[in-house]
Amino acid sequence: MTFNGDSDLENKVRKATERISENMHIVANEPSLAFYRLQEHVRKALNPMVDRRVDVNNLHQELQGHCYDIEYAVSAIKLMSKAEDSFKNIQDNLKNAIFLKQQLKYEESRKKRIDGNSVYKRLSAHITLDLPELPELSDVVRETANRVESMMSKATHSSN
Repeated sequence: MTFNGDSDLENKVRKATERISENMHIVANEPSLAFYRLQEHVRKALNPMVDRRVDVNNLHQELQGHCYDIEYAVSAIKLMSKAEDSFKNIQDNLKNAIFLKQQLKYEESRKKRIDGNSVYKRLSAHITLDLPELPELSDVVRETANRVESMMSKATHSSN
């Protein structure tokens, strides 16, 4: 029995030592296996993560540029609202200029109407005489007509 007991004990010791050896092997190799798994994960995940980080940085820069553009546009709109008085002044000046241009146009048309209706011209339009050609008389008539017209134009300008 002692021999059998020793064999039983020997089997139990062998199984225990195998289990201890197996556990020691697992414990001894687990960190390297864990490091291998970590390395594998990092190798697979690092490039996409770096690419994503670059994309995020680019988007951040674009976003900052758009924010600056928006701030500039807002400040321009605020300045435009301050320019309302200037635009009102411009509008008033344009209205005045149009009014003055209309007055000048009216005065010019009135002058043309007055000049076109001179007494001498109206009188000469009604007189149709067949006078003989007398060079001395035509010069005198022309000079008299010019004097009458100048007197009439002076009289109309002084009355205005």
